[in-house]
Amino acid sequence: MPMSEGPVTYVALGASDAVGIGSTCPGSQGYVPLIAAHLPKGSHSINLGISGIRLHEALSEELPLALTTSPSLITVWLVVNDFNGGVAYNNYMHDLDTLLQRLHASTHARIVMAGLPDLTRLPVYAHETSTQKSRMLQAIQQWNKGIAQLARQYGVVLLDLFIHGSQLTAHPEYISIDGFHPSPAGYVQLANYFWQAIKG
Repeated sequence: MPMSEGPVTYVALGASDAVGIGSTCPGSQGYVPLIAAHLPKGSHSINLGISGIRLHEALSEELPLALTTSPSLITVWLVVNDFNGGVAYNNYMHDLDTLLQRLHASTHARIVMAGLPDLTRLPVYAHETSTQKSRMLQAIQQWNKGIAQLARQYGVVLLDLFIHGSQLTAHPEYISIDGFHPSPAGYVQLANYFWQAIKG
């Protein structure tokens, strides 16, 4: 559903990238404050991002708060920690189904969700063999397919970070010194991708 023209209440469900880890001023440089800066005057943003969180914990730690705020815009990026942490595909999809079902049933928000970028290009995975990388790539594509299916089912706008994310992960200047999180320039790019998807 399109966003209203006037002020909006924007809620972000996310992990360390929502917090801005990897930038020099996390509070103002994560993608969430950068998205908030685009919103109409008088808008209100609530960043529920928790560094290191996985989707299953977010169901009890972020979702209940989100549902109390009557949001008109929600962004969801809760997948990288699950994928890296070895959460089983079926468990993740079950939790994502729960999250989207509850957001869909209890809010009238425009929901924009991001999937997995091409993580194999990140410096932190440079030591992996080509076999490990191709296995990882196959898994990323499987996860993204499942995420896209649920997005369609619940009328959620999907930000395909695999297409855009190759831009993100292929540019060294977009990656912070930890070799994993975005740099300030990377966050600007990420926020722009989100904003394009939000505007539709």
